[in-house]
Amino acid sequence: MGLAKTEAEIQERVSRFLKAELKRSNITYAGLAELLAKHGLKGETEASVKNKLMRGTFAASFLLATIAALEMEGFRLEDL
Repeated sequence: MGLAKTEAEIQERVSRFLKAELKRSNITYAGLAELLAKHGLKGETEASVKNKLMRGTFAASFLLATIAALEMEGFRLEDL
C-alpha cells in the first residue's frame, strides 16, 4: 500500500487497523480500556477509547499499549 501521503491518511489507516484488530480479537472498547490499564494507561475508559479511534488521533503511547494489549506479535508498519 505504501507510505501515507498525509497526516490525515495516516490517522485513518491506523484507526481502521486498530478497529479491525479489536473486531478480530472480539474485544470491545470497554475491554480494551481494561487491557490498557494493565499496560500502564489507567485513565482510559470505553468512551475515551471509542473517541480516540473515531478521531484517529492519539499518542504513540496509546498505539503501542494497544498493540501490546492485543498481543500483536510481529506487528509491521506495512500492515497499516
